[in-house]
Amino acid sequence: MTADQSTQSSGTSQARDSDRFADAPISQLVGFQVDPPIENAAQRRDLPLGYAVVSLPCTTIHHNPMGRVHGGMIAALADAAMGIAFGRTLFPGEDFSTIDMQVQFVRPVLADVIRAEAKVVERGLRIGFVRCEITNSRGKLVATGTCTCTVL
Repeated sequence: MTADQSTQSSGTSQARDSDRFADAPISQLVGFQVDPPIENAAQRRDLPLGYAVVSLPCTTIHHNPMGRVHGGMIAALADAAMGIAFGRTLFPGEDFSTIDMQVQFVRPVLADVIRAEAKVVERGLRIGFVRCEITNSRGKLVATGTCTCTVL
């Protein structure tokens, strides 16, 4: 079942018990910005189910020894966006874990704001598949990512 079908068959209010994923400690540590920040997610019915946008303003503190943003930071951004997107499909009492993640790097990043847009492609009872694109401030593709999540 796709995220859209899940919304139609079960209702968004059941699936969005909170937006706890947007406020994860790792997001605060690294500086991820969830766009837009969602307050009272359980009451919001106008938000897309299984979708997230997360940004990271990159500076030299994110650089590897070659003077570019470390690939691990880009992968962490993809992981955060895909995790938030999948987390927003959970029903009350459900949790999840990522069981597989892949990131393909397209171009290097120096100092820029990079933006990860993630969407749940398929969400079944126990397994879900999420896709993500990371772009720079000019809209150029920086990396793509996919992950598989399992509902616990």
